[in-house]
Amino acid sequence: MGVRSPVYTRPPTMYLDFTLIPRSEDHQHIPESWNAFAYIIEGEGVFGYQNKTPISANHEVVFGPGDGVSVWNKSSSKTLRFDLIAGQPLNEPVVQYGPFVMNTQAEIDQTIKDYHYSQNGFDMAKYWISH
Repeated sequence: MGVRSPVYTRPPTMYLDFTLIPRSEDHQHIPESWNAFAYIIEGEGVFGYQNKTPISANHEVVFGPGDGVSVWNKSSSKTLRFDLIAGQPLNEPVVQYGPFVMNTQAEIDQTIKDYHYSQNGFDMAKYWISH
């Protein structure tokens, strides 16, 4: 839409913030090889041709392969707002332990050590408060 972000990523990505007025629809092209999901911020919408169930705020929709995303705001009075995030897959290994996600078990081990000793980005971790 003619707007470029000051943030540049190595793999191609897309981060779009949509607001659809009541009784409107839109289609956003996404390269077929990319992964994509939408996070609904406000209202509810119908995403895709197969799905007829509206998805409401604070939920996400993960999309399969295709040429894009179609969405309908079928409400007669409420705005639908959602973020659409998509990108070219990295196809790299993923190792997860608790809240930590890295590429190798060695990186997970180092991250747990860093967290335990409050170092390497976790310097103030013991003072963090989750809300």
